[in-house]
Amino acid sequence: MYLLGYDIGSSSIKASLVNIQTGEATASAFFPKREMGIKSVKTGWAEQNPEIWWENLKLATQSVIQQACATPKEIKAIGISYQMHGLVTVDECQKVIRDAIIWCDSRAVTYGEKAFAGLGNDKCLSHLLNSPGNFTLSKLAWLKENEPENYAKIRYFMLPGDYIAMRLTGDARTTVSGLSEGIAWDFSTNTPAKFLYDYFGFDTKMIPEIVPAFGQQGYLTDSVAEELGLEAGTPVTYRAGDQPNNALSLNVFHPGEVAATAGTSGVVYGVNSDARYDLLSRVNSFAHVNHSPKQTRIGVLLCINGTAILNAWIKNNIAPENTGYAEMNELAAEIPVGSDGISIIPFGNGAERVLCNREPDCSIHGINFIRHGKAHIIRAAHEGIAFSFKYGMDIMNQMGIETKTVRAGHANLFLSPVFRQTLSNITGATIELYNTDGATGAARGAGIGAGIFKDEKEAFATLKKIITVSPEPNKIKESMEAYDRWLALLKDNIDNK
Repeated sequence: MYLLGYDIGSSSIKASLVNIQTGEATASAFFPKREMGIKSVKTGWAEQNPEIWWENLKLATQSVIQQACATPKEIKAIGISYQMHGLVTVDECQKVIRDAIIWCDSRAVTYGEKAFAGLGNDKCLSHLLNSPGNFTLSKLAWLKENEPENYAKIRYFMLPGDYIAMRLTGDARTTVSGLSEGIAWDFSTNTPAKFLYDYFGFDTKMIPEIVPAFGQQGYLTDSVAEELGLEAGTPVTYRAGDQPNNALSLNVFHPGEVAATAGTSGVVYGVNSDARYDLLSRVNSFAHVNHSPKQTRIGVLLCINGTAILNAWIKNNIAPENTGYAEMNELAAEIPVGSDGISIIPFGNGAERVLCNREPDCSIHGINFIRHGKAHIIRAAHEGIAFSFKYGMDIMNQMGIETKTVRAGHANLFLSPVFRQTLSNITGATIELYNTDGATGAARGAGIGAGIFKDEKEAFATLKKIITVSPEPNKIKESMEAYDRWLALLKDNIDNK
């Protein structure tokens, strides 16, 4: 018997089958094999066609079923993880009206800033825990003003995971966790944030039905089951944004527990037991997957847009031809701490919330044409990304989130010894790496939601720690010197924008 998990990313669509009896991931797959394209017809824009997500979901589903030699009846529940903060709009017939405006699109910044000023900082932060910022509701405000003909067709606005769940089940539904990530949930009233909907002039009837993150959220329709090669009536029992789900994947549910990831964007996610917020909204507070009126669980999220996307850019444009990521990691490790004076500011993928929605772009500093080569730039990129994590983690610490131990999947930039050791050295954190990913976590979440696992302890009993990284006492001083140099450059960059 199996649990099926999906991870709807902006780079690829992943699927994983978890064996219920052993708790182990039996099969996994991702499509496409090259990163999915992102449309950017104007600077700061980022869109994807949801139909592309669906087509790759079908391929990933077929692949894991074939790998595991599973029959449709053996799959007992489905869970969904998805790229956060996006906007999908559908009409009365559940057809997509326009391409999705995804997480790294920054066109709505001014709409969120205007709402924040108009409604007042205190009102927004005490009720929403955040500025409306560049999140889903602000993106909907942009659509309302700039594409009124499309806005008029909207029956529901959705997050990417809501859309995938609707395609699977035919039911338009969302969650409190999802609405909170769109800055559409009022934590003071435990209802949708009507004052913000009213400010933007939105009809709350556009909100899909609200269901718990765990539990019965719908059943596979006959037509979709046939299309995917699954069993009609298979329940969807879990959905969450990729970062709350990444935390779940690492068994991070309770205060004091911290998760991280370093994929296309980089994230550190800690759990609080009360509704705290950052006065400048540089890090954001959302309802965690196990948040409820009776049990406050707030996920505090630091997001850095320019992480693995910088690493990919360097691979494609700077690294020696035909060099893979593993070889890049080896080249970076040959260079001393501090990259012999090179610093890279890694922000080049849209507005950065940690920088108050500024867009400073990526920049490289300190190159000497005689001393430096490609390996120096690779190491400087890995260090620069770690430095950006440190910058944001200091803000989280001010909010009461302890980052003494950070759990992460053994994937993406955490495969880089330079990145993970630099992060440990400059933050003092012990980093624990595990054999999990978002799709596997979504499958285990489905097991919790379906009641197959009695609780998270049973669901994650087989989670295996692979590597532990601790600070190197003899490298901390020079690592901090490199960070201080980087920080001074960042401040100069911001001040000059």
